[in-house]
Amino acid sequence: MKATHEHEWEAAPGLPSALPAGERVVWQGAPDWQRLAIHAFHVRKVALYFACMLAVQTINLTATEGPLDWKPLAVAASLYTLALVLLLGTAWMSARSTLYTLTNKRVVMRIGIVLTLTFNLPFKRIVGASLKTQGAGTGDIALALHPQDRIGWAHLWPHQRAWHLTQPQPTLRCVAQSQEVGELLLNLWRAERVDPSLHLGDSPSAAPASQSNTPNQGMLA
Repeated sequence: MKATHEHEWEAAPGLPSALPAGERVVWQGAPDWQRLAIHAFHVRKVALYFACMLAVQTINLTATEGPLDWKPLAVAASLYTLALVLLLGTAWMSARSTLYTLTNKRVVMRIGIVLTLTFNLPFKRIVGASLKTQGAGTGDIALALHPQDRIGWAHLWPHQRAWHLTQPQPTLRCVAQSQEVGELLLNLWRAERVDPSLHLGDSPSAAPASQSNTPNQGMLA
């Protein structure tokens, strides 16, 4: 498993080098930037916080006696709007520069806005995964790596599972048709592993993701 810096070219979209004989691309996708803005950059929460701040400032201004000076409120509103625009722009650029690839041998993640990184995650080094759906068909697919394999949390952000700091999990964020992609990953993993015990659910006897309506699926284990 390695990360390589890509500056000028790729052998193929999302791939740092030509695939070896016997390996083929099965699926490619990128995050939905609007969902990424909501679930990874938390623009809704930030916007709500800014709205509350503006409301408090408005109450303070109207509670004072004498002529009202709306300039501080206008300045604050302008700064809050600029912050939200920058946050949305960052989410859009992050989604635009990202490409996830599934081959019949591995998962490849090309991420990074300024400094591009490509992570190669062989199925033989993936010990589990989890699917978290978000509505509208999108969802996150987090990959649990072998304990000996570690990728820095900061190197993955925002393509990592939340709150997993000591053992970061690379995550395909906000991908469309996440249920289908999860099942595809399941089948590819089974085909590559010697022990075909991979499972998408809360326990070995649970139903596949495509048959479940729960928003948080368990581990592929």
